[in-house]
Amino acid sequence: MNVLGISGSLRQASFNTALLHAAQELAPAGMSIAIHRLHDLPLFNQDVEEQGDPAPVVALKDAIEQADGLLFACPEYNGGITGVLKNAIDWASRAGKARKAATLAGKTICIVGASPGITGTVRAQDQLRLVLRRAGARTEPQGDVLVFQAPTKIIEGRLVDERTREALGRHLQGFAERLAATVHDI
Repeated sequence: MNVLGISGSLRQASFNTALLHAAQELAPAGMSIAIHRLHDLPLFNQDVEEQGDPAPVVALKDAIEQADGLLFACPEYNGGITGVLKNAIDWASRAGKARKAATLAGKTICIVGASPGITGTVRAQDQLRLVLRRAGARTEPQGDVLVFQAPTKIIEGRLVDERTREALGRHLQGFAERLAATVHDI
């Protein structure tokens, strides 16, 4: 099964992008995770959309369509989701001129997150679930991966905390099982 990983952070030393790299290492047998960067994605603008999706938007929508499921690594800024992540969802929640349906509609989603704070990204993950459900994605809860005090667990871009690695591995296994069940439901 092909999973698309999307980090809600643009920072080069992002804890959440590091979490996606750890997910690639810990993915269960049969699951591959490709990471899609949001660095070139323009701000959503319906006037631009009406002229046709820009190339970075087309690339994002194509990647989402080709994925069996999505893995969002969700930072928390000021108690909520980042603007870059919300912007990506805004683009992907719309069909645009060239598609029959929005690319997020019906997609099965897994959410993880890392933060320097002591509560991880619990508030941002809750907000992200609400936004994704509104976009038609499947976000049934399967537990949380809330990496708190991330600088003590992610060092030089690598998730080194063994308990967190084990928790992430179990979370990905549960996601794989959910994806497999979703494929059978369709």
